[in-house]
Amino acid sequence: MSRIKEFPLPDLGEGLTEGEILKWMVAVGDTIELNQPIVEVETAKAAVEIPAKWGGQVHAIFQEEGATVEVGTPIIAIDTDPGAGPIDESGVGGPATTGQPGSDLPTPSAASLAAVRVAPAEGVVEPGMEGSPAPARTPVLVGYGPRTAAAKRRPRKAVPGTPAAAAPAPTAAAAPAATPAPPVHDRQNGAAGTVVLAKPPVRKLARDLGVDLTGLTGSGPLGSITREDVQRAAETPATPAAEAPAVTPAGVSAAAPSFGPDREQRIPVKGVRKLTAENMARSAFTAPHVTEFLTVDVTRSMRALDRLRAQRDWRDVRVSPLLLVAKAVLLAVRRHPMVNSSWAGDEIVVKEYVNLGIAAATERGLIVPNIKDAGRLSLRELADAMTALVQTAKSGRTAPADMAGGTLTITNVGVFGVDTGTPILPPGESAILAFGAVREMPWVHKGKVKPRQVTTLGLSFDHRIIDGELGSRFLADVGAFLADPEATLLAWT
Repeated sequence: MSRIKEFPLPDLGEGLTEGEILKWMVAVGDTIELNQPIVEVETAKAAVEIPAKWGGQVHAIFQEEGATVEVGTPIIAIDTDPGAGPIDESGVGGPATTGQPGSDLPTPSAASLAAVRVAPAEGVVEPGMEGSPAPARTPVLVGYGPRTAAAKRRPRKAVPGTPAAAAPAPTAAAAPAATPAPPVHDRQNGAAGTVVLAKPPVRKLARDLGVDLTGLTGSGPLGSITREDVQRAAETPATPAAEAPAVTPAGVSAAAPSFGPDREQRIPVKGVRKLTAENMARSAFTAPHVTEFLTVDVTRSMRALDRLRAQRDWRDVRVSPLLLVAKAVLLAVRRHPMVNSSWAGDEIVVKEYVNLGIAAATERGLIVPNIKDAGRLSLRELADAMTALVQTAKSGRTAPADMAGGTLTITNVGVFGVDTGTPILPPGESAILAFGAVREMPWVHKGKVKPRQVTTLGLSFDHRIIDGELGSRFLADVGAFLADPEATLLAWT
C-alpha cells in the first residue's frame, strides 16, 4: 500500500463545487499531525480552515495560493510513514522527493531542522494554552474518522534571533522532560520574550479583531485570556498610547487601488461576491418584488433600551435598536405566519420556525448568516445570538451551515446613515425588512411638534405569496411594536 496519499479538496457543504486557496499553513517537508489545519480555503460562502486527513510529512503541494480548485481535485500529498526510508515511483521505496511533482527541490537542510523547537512537557501549562499539549478534538469535516492517537502539539519553529534558533534542538530522547521552552515570540505585537496565555481560537479571534493580547489582563484559569476578554477589548475605544488599526469599510481594500495605463482597475468576481451577484440576479428576476415604507416614532423604544442596559443582568450585553427590530419581526410573524414562507412552484411552504437572517457587510462581500429557530429565543438569548453572529461575520469565519436555511431577513442600512432602501429578497425567502437610521426629527406628538427619535422601515416581499394587505398589516405590526414595545409586548403575549 502506498505511503503517499493525495488529499483532494473536500466538499465543504451546501453543494459548493469549488474553492480558492487563500493560504497554505504548511510547506513541503513539514511534519504534520492528524487534524492539524493545513490550508485556508475561501468558498462562495465563507473562508474555512481545512485540517489534515492524515499525519505524516508534506510530500508535495499541487495548488498554489490564489488558485481556484474544484472539489475532488488533489491539493496536497502526504507521506504517512516518513520514517520508513526513501520513496520510489510507486510511493513505497526509492529516491525521496520533497517538492512539487517533477521538481528538484532539496530535502530540508540541517540548519532548517535545527530551527525546530521541541514542545514543552505536558503539565507545564494548562491544556489548550499556547505552548501546551493540545487536547484531542473531533474532526471538523465529515468522513475524517475519529482520532486514535494521543494528542500532542506539533513542533514549533523558532523565530530567528531567539535562543531556540541559536542552537540545534535536542532529540526527543535527549530532551529534558520538565524543561520549559524558551519565551515564545508573540505574534500579536512582534515582541519577543512575552508569554501570553491564550488558547489558539482566542488568539485567532484577537488577530481577526485587531486586539493586542499583551495589553490584556486575562480572567480565565491561571490568568489566561478568554474570548470574552478579547471581545470586551474590541468594543472598548483604544487609548492614544495604543491606537486601534484603521477601520476599512467592508468590500474596500486597505491598499490604494492599482490602476493600469488605461486608468482602470479590474477586480475578479469570485467567492462571496460572485455568489451574492448570482443570487440577487436570480431573485430579482424570478420573484415579483413589492416594497412598502413606514416611518415610525421610536422614542419609547430608545428609552426602553436605556432602561434595559441599566439592568444588572444586561450590563455586559450588547444592546442596540436592531435587537428590538428583530424582536418586533419575530412577534409580527406569529400574527402573520404566511410572511415566513417560500414559493415552491405548485405550493407555498409556510414555516413554523424562523431562521432569522441578519445581513452583514464583510471584507469578502455581503453575507446573510441566520439565527436558527430565533422565534423560540428569549430576548437575552436573542441578544447573545446576534452578538455572536456579528462577531463571527466580521472575523470572516461564518460557517456555510450558518448561512443556509434562512426564512426571513433584516438588513440594517441605518448603521451607514441611510434612511431606508428597497432590499432584494434572499433566494427562497418571501420578505426582507430594511431598518433605517434613527434620527432626531420634528414630530407631532400629543398635538404638539416636538423633537422625537424617528426611523423609516422598508419591507420588500414576494407578491406571489404576500399581497398588499398582508404585507401592510405585517409592517404596521412591526412599527406598532417599535412605537411602544412595552405595551405591545403585554398585549401580544
